[in-house]
Amino acid sequence: MRCVFAGTPEVAAVSLRAVLASRHEVTAVVTRPDAAAGRGRRTTASPVADVARGFGIEVLAPQSARDPDFARRLVELEPDCVPIVAYGGLIPGDLLSVPRLGWVNLHFSLLPSWRGAAPVQHAIWHGDDITGATTFLLDEGMDTGPVFGTVTSAIGLTDSAGDVLAALAGLGSELLVATLDALEDGAVQAVPQRGEPSYAPKISVEDARVRWDLPAVGVDRQIRACTPVPGAWTMLGEERVRLMPVAIASSLVDEPILPLPAGQLRVTRRAVWVGTATTPVLLGDVRPAGKRAMAAADWARGARLTDGVVVT
Repeated sequence: MRCVFAGTPEVAAVSLRAVLASRHEVTAVVTRPDAAAGRGRRTTASPVADVARGFGIEVLAPQSARDPDFARRLVELEPDCVPIVAYGGLIPGDLLSVPRLGWVNLHFSLLPSWRGAAPVQHAIWHGDDITGATTFLLDEGMDTGPVFGTVTSAIGLTDSAGDVLAALAGLGSELLVATLDALEDGAVQAVPQRGEPSYAPKISVEDARVRWDLPAVGVDRQIRACTPVPGAWTMLGEERVRLMPVAIASSLVDEPILPLPAGQLRVTRRAVWVGTATTPVLLGDVRPAGKRAMAAADWARGARLTDGVVVT
């Protein structure tokens, strides 16, 4: 089957590699334009573009999928199907009918749960213990098309969004190839989504500011949901400090840790605790502005932090 693959980040590149290793032909990829990335803000190609160029595959990177030159080239390529994974842009309705078998979207949730840009992050933030991936026929709605197949995966008690997404990238790539195989063989038919939808809008940097007035379990989920992107953070005076996942006091010791006011620190030689609305949490690694990540105790020592200091 002739495919044009659409996607941008590394999780999409995992699927592209899987499709390239399958019986299907990838004649071109569609991805977002090169963008500034990293601390040096160097212009960088997307992971999908890097994989495609490594295989000598044509790369289409329109500023918008509404670009008439892009639409014309897509028609010229005559794809049977366009598998799409985390492309990062809206596909206009008039392009949905270009491939004879449609656009097959791999989404990292069990639809109709968590439609939108950040399904894994919202699943963790809301305390889900099961997530998964879904292949569905793309339509003009937001993740509303009929479903071809699903795969499920557990969310561990300490998993970050990065951990879960890495697992789903592999499972989802297998599901995507199986869906393409079944489509070519005429062995699958999409069925309408069933159940009450929930929504997963993009999580902003401001959303990732830790709410110490939440219960400890809420703080833990928020930080894991925002790791690694956009990155959970808090303020120590005028300094922004990025936080890696924490541990809840009650899960670490037999004797309860004395409560602390929300945001207040308790500093020992080997640990830094922060108060929440319930039990304190134990900080993991932290990253002060302009510095490398380090253990919280090392950060506290270098910053000369003492008991009673408050982060906000």
